[in-house]
Amino acid sequence: MSGRVRGLIMIALLALAAPCVAAAGDDSTQGSAALPWTSLSPEQQGMLKQFETGWANLPADRQQALARGSERWLKMSPDQRKQAKQRFNRWQELKPEQRDRIRERWQQFQSLSPEDQQRVRDNFERFRDLTPEQRQQLRERWQRLTPEQRRELRETLRTHRQQMPRPQQPSGR
Repeated sequence: MSGRVRGLIMIALLALAAPCVAAAGDDSTQGSAALPWTSLSPEQQGMLKQFETGWANLPADRQQALARGSERWLKMSPDQRKQAKQRFNRWQELKPEQRDRIRERWQQFQSLSPEDQQRVRDNFERFRDLTPEQRQQLRERWQRLTPEQRRELRETLRTHRQQMPRPQQPSGR
C-alpha cells in the first residue's frame, strides 16, 4: 500500500496518537521556564503525585507538557477519558518503528500550510465516512495503479482542486 491511501491511514493513526505525541512535549516549549510544583492546582498535583519528589529535576519542557496534559485530562468528560486511554493503549502497543513513522508524519503535517492541513483533514473525514467496503475498494484500486498512474492521478486531483472554489469552513475548526 502506498501513496494517498497510506497517507490517509497515517493521518488516521496520527489522529489517534496526537494526544500521546502532544503529551510527549514539543519544540515550542524548549527553553521554557521551570514550573514550580506549587503552581499546579491541587487536582493536577494529585494526578502527577508520582512526579512530586523529582519535579524540580525534570526539564522545564517536560514539566510544561505534564502540566498541559493534566489540565486537558481534568477538562475531559468520562467518555473522552475512556477514549484517550484507549488511544494511549494502542500507541503503547505500536512497535518503535511505527511510532517513529507516525511522529515523522505528524511533523510533515505540522509543516504544511493551514490550507493544506485543512485539505488533509477534509480528505481524512471523507475517507472515514466511507463504508469499510468502499475503503477496501479504494485501497485495492490504488494498489493496482502503477507508480506513473498514481503520479498522474495526484496531479489531476491537484489541478482539479486548484480550479474548484474553496468552500468556506466554519470558524470552529
